[in-house]
Amino acid sequence: MPPPARCPLSPQSGIDEVAPRPSKRMSVRRGRLDSSLFHMLVLVCALCQVLFVGLVTGQTAQLSVDASSQSGQTIPDKMFGIFFEELNHAGAGGLWAELVSNRGFEAGGINTPSNIDPWLIIGDESNIIVETDRSSCFASNPIALRMEILCGATGTNACPSGGVGIYNPGYWGMNIEKTKVYKVSMYIRSSDSVDLAVSLTSSDGLQNLATHTITAEKGDFAGWTKVEFDLQSSERNTNSRLQLTTTKNGIIWFDQISVMPSDTYMGHGFRKDLATMLANLKPRFLKFPGGNYVMGSYLLNAFRWSETIGPWEERPGHFNDVWNYWTDDGLGFFEFLQLAEDLDACPVWVINDGASLNEQIPSATIAAFVKDVVDGIEFARGDPETTWGSVRAAMGHPEPFPLYYISVGNQECSKPYYKEKYVKFYSAIKASYLDIKIISSCDISSISAVNPADLYDVHVYTSSGDMFSKTRMFDSTPRSGPKAFVSEYAVTGNDAGRGTLVAALAEAAFLIGLERNSDVVEMASCAPLFVNDNDRGFSPDAIVFNSWQHYGCPNYWMLHFFKDSSGATLHPLTIQVSNYDQLAASALTWQNSNDGNTYLKIKVVNFGNNAVNLNIAVAGLENGIQEFGSIKTVLTSGWLRDENSFQQPDKVVPAASPITNAGEQMGVIVDPYSLTSFDLLLDTNTNKYPLLESSFHSSM
Repeated sequence: MPPPARCPLSPQSGIDEVAPRPSKRMSVRRGRLDSSLFHMLVLVCALCQVLFVGLVTGQTAQLSVDASSQSGQTIPDKMFGIFFEELNHAGAGGLWAELVSNRGFEAGGINTPSNIDPWLIIGDESNIIVETDRSSCFASNPIALRMEILCGATGTNACPSGGVGIYNPGYWGMNIEKTKVYKVSMYIRSSDSVDLAVSLTSSDGLQNLATHTITAEKGDFAGWTKVEFDLQSSERNTNSRLQLTTTKNGIIWFDQISVMPSDTYMGHGFRKDLATMLANLKPRFLKFPGGNYVMGSYLLNAFRWSETIGPWEERPGHFNDVWNYWTDDGLGFFEFLQLAEDLDACPVWVINDGASLNEQIPSATIAAFVKDVVDGIEFARGDPETTWGSVRAAMGHPEPFPLYYISVGNQECSKPYYKEKYVKFYSAIKASYLDIKIISSCDISSISAVNPADLYDVHVYTSSGDMFSKTRMFDSTPRSGPKAFVSEYAVTGNDAGRGTLVAALAEAAFLIGLERNSDVVEMASCAPLFVNDNDRGFSPDAIVFNSWQHYGCPNYWMLHFFKDSSGATLHPLTIQVSNYDQLAASALTWQNSNDGNTYLKIKVVNFGNNAVNLNIAVAGLENGIQEFGSIKTVLTSGWLRDENSFQQPDKVVPAASPITNAGEQMGVIVDPYSLTSFDLLLDTNTNKYPLLESSFHSSM
């Protein structure tokens, strides 16, 4: 597809926002009260409530929207997307549905015997010995596990009841669901006869959920043999394990042991509940596979795309030395491209440009890295007859993937050699793929005719107050030249917690500023996206999960307010308010793809502790606002630092309700510390009310 056309200049809203004042909480010591004092306090509290209501509803503001077609500008069609990085076990043990951790026994390194963690033995050293060796049939991952059984089925040296063997607990327990089918595969070699039970059990092995027995005569498995079968669980257990046990004396080698749920997202190996949460955001792009993860602490452990494609058994995997865990690379370059396609999102590939966090390849010797990137583009986009396109086709995807964005490096502009190397990547990519947009790590001030770029990468990590003030960050940006790609932003620090309401509101105000400046900002995504609750390497994150649960943090739900912005028409607006600088707002028209209805969406962030009587005036509409069918959606909570959790996953989520006074002139109340969306149904030939029926909760 051709690159998106440039958009016209953005009108300015004239909103004046600054950082909020910190709020204070009060604590009251509880004790016994006599009846008269109690009634007195009740009367005082009632009076205070009356006074409080009067105070919080006393703030008045005027919001005026110019909704005429002449004043509108089109927001870029890929404005809001998602950024995936392999950290916090986001992929391994998360989005990638593989249940076995260290499935190929490679995590302990190439020297044997090695650590096989998290694999453990069933039995003791008197009846079983396990060790790794380099006997695998796969040259790219040579480690295999040798299991020697010293006991037997009968006699004085009989094995314990149930046999001996090995087990794998997965990533902090496997979630095994009742009646669900799991696809199991493994490679086996043995000169002896085999009688092996492969089971899904509880974490202590006492509850058997499903079992398959592998039997073979002596010599049947003399060479490496792939064995595949299904296991269907009879019960549910959220903390399960895979175990391989036998009572037969002999030696068996194992390699590449995998357990995958049969019902993954779109059948492509992604954990369904987590991928669905991404799909519900309607992301217009997917940036991958990370930032520092791409680089590695050392180049030895950098993400190398060509080692993450092809049959999963032949992928060597690598140690994620930035975030300190092993990845089997089942979630590889092909899978990222496939995920983008499944989400109807445009892939954005962050390439390794010959740099790690601690190393730099000089510009003079960068040619091999440049060629590697061009080969990667051919893998994604090349015809099936090309060298690398044929590899993609052999993986089951003969059609090219629409890869039109390449980000060169990760926050590396200040590093030695970056600018010299960048030009070589830029020139080589453009020579073969002129339609690819190239993203520079340097800011706009460093981009020139000799150091060109289509986009420049921006990362924003700051406090909630400062993030709110950055709603005007791009107001003074030159309106010509390359556009910004705000690929990472997040509220961090004390008020961020593990994902608080106040952090989400500050980020919402920031995104409203990006909408207003979408003539100079083309794309934006938050970071990080996922966190496994057992490995919080970076916090806060948008989506929290463990082996069987998940929930969205307040900033995840905040993103739902922006999922219809890409490609919508932005309208200029003004806010008039006295002595209150805590509002940020935008207005746009968008069309519901489900039914064709068109809405005027007005979003308002109230970052202060006053409720606001907001008088909305809309001018210039070609069609009026229908009396019924408009929806108000609010994201707020009882305390600024309220968070969601596994115990209260819906503590801070959007709440939708019908607007009973919808019109071109309407008065509304905007709650303190809230994000509110007014979706006003415009007059059409139809009369449908889909928004209330498809509220935020039903999209989970």
